[in-house]
Amino acid sequence: MAENRRKRKVVLASGVFDLLHLGHVKYLEEAKKAGGENAKLIVIVARDSTVERRKGAKPVMPESQRRTLVESLKVVDEAILGFEDFNMEKVIEKIKPDIIAIGHDQNGIEKAVRELIEKKGLNIKIVKIGKFNQDDLDSSSKIKQKIIEHYKG
Repeated sequence: MAENRRKRKVVLASGVFDLLHLGHVKYLEEAKKAGGENAKLIVIVARDSTVERRKGAKPVMPESQRRTLVESLKVVDEAILGFEDFNMEKVIEKIKPDIIAIGHDQNGIEKAVRELIEKKGLNIKIVKIGKFNQDDLDSSSKIKQKIIEHYKG
């Protein structure tokens, strides 16, 4: 039993997950698949303060609700809020992932993670998750735009 537990790969994924949509679900499904059979998927959900600092606006959904929604997805084993200071090093030290899944739109994070892994000499595989079939509502910003266009009062 202990041997099986040791072999279980831990996959780390992260994101804002504001207005949860199919693109988020597909990203997380592919992230978990990257860990192979019986992988454990841990998801870091960005703090409201981090989103505001990085994107210039607060998310629509508060962090506690975004975390709960992400954790409720059957593909996710655990969802935790990120650190207020957006410290990837602390996250990696805490989670100790075998694999880090990077979304198609997370180029800045990918660069920072690659540099950190190299600098620390860590044995962590980075997997870039591609964009899925173009869908009308495959991003939170598209959902917000559709609401604005369709529901002008």
